[in-house]
Amino acid sequence: MKIMTILYKASLNILKPKQFSYHVPIWNQQHRNLMSRQLVYNEFGDPLHVVKYRECEVPPLGKQDVLVRMLAAPVNPADINTIQGRYRKLPKLPTVPGDEGVGNVVEIGSHVCTVEPGERVVLTSRMLGTWRYYGIYNERDVHVISPKLELPEACMLTIAPCMAYRMIRDFSRLKPGDTIIQNAANSPCGQSVVQLCKSWGLQTINIVANHCGYDAVKKNLMSLGATAVYTIDEAETISTFNTSLTRPVLAFNCLGGRFEDIMLKLLERDGTIVYYGCAYDLPMVKSCLRPDLSFNIFHLADWNSRATPIEIDVMMNNIVNLMVTGEFKAPIYQALELKNFVHALRHTVHCEAFSTVNYVFDFTMP
Repeated sequence: MKIMTILYKASLNILKPKQFSYHVPIWNQQHRNLMSRQLVYNEFGDPLHVVKYRECEVPPLGKQDVLVRMLAAPVNPADINTIQGRYRKLPKLPTVPGDEGVGNVVEIGSHVCTVEPGERVVLTSRMLGTWRYYGIYNERDVHVISPKLELPEACMLTIAPCMAYRMIRDFSRLKPGDTIIQNAANSPCGQSVVQLCKSWGLQTINIVANHCGYDAVKKNLMSLGATAVYTIDEAETISTFNTSLTRPVLAFNCLGGRFEDIMLKLLERDGTIVYYGCAYDLPMVKSCLRPDLSFNIFHLADWNSRATPIEIDVMMNNIVNLMVTGEFKAPIYQALELKNFVHALRHTVHCEAFSTVNYVFDFTMP
């Protein structure tokens, strides 16, 4: 029976010669001696101190596992918060950091049926570790995408664009011409909001920091489709809205202080505000000041845990279609080799939502 199974699998590979070169038979995996360069940390703390560069042997696959050769993986503020131990859900240690990434499937376990060797995939679950050249993931945690998608868009597909998509879709019944206001507009999520709103006929008021290279930031956001971009000082002077820019009915907040106060001031009566990212707690005092507003918290991980595979597929496919047609672009980024990780961590730790450049580990660099 075992011989018949082996012959059957071999015949399938003969029928698919273009994929044969990617596949190492499951019964020979323990002899491949595959090594992976990766980042690891054994304790929570300052990323510049606890994250280390290591080379490790890749273990054999389980029956439902998929071996992925990573191509690119971004450095997100959420990754930094996880390493620091500040995220509300934390991984078991030791672990490989990195929430997002794109790669090619190299091998599959004997019971895998949803993905094949040679296909390009992204990860749909968090904290699985993408800052490495080779990763083993359960087949339920990978999502096949079009190879036509450019690597920068692909590697940053599953967090910021999906957060923006869900916050726009799930918290208010919007119609074309409605206005959304957001702070941290220069973050990857903020840029995603701008581009999705443009595609869907919605207007955006975007608030950024005074100190983040405002002229270049404004130029970039306007090129992505922003309706208006203001510094916090400029936003505080707004008192009226004309017919070309209506009062916002929906707000996205991931900051506190003045950035939050100005949105509460400008929101339309009976409007909705959504807290995400670093804004973990609802402001009970401020909800008393604006009792007409609907206050909400959004965590993408919570949505993913409730969503059906069909719901995830619909969302991902809609975003990918915009990326393939050029209507959705990745944030401005700098590609780095994994061994230069200290540079990426240092600049991400200190800028967070006000970053003017995002860092991507490019595993295709020679």
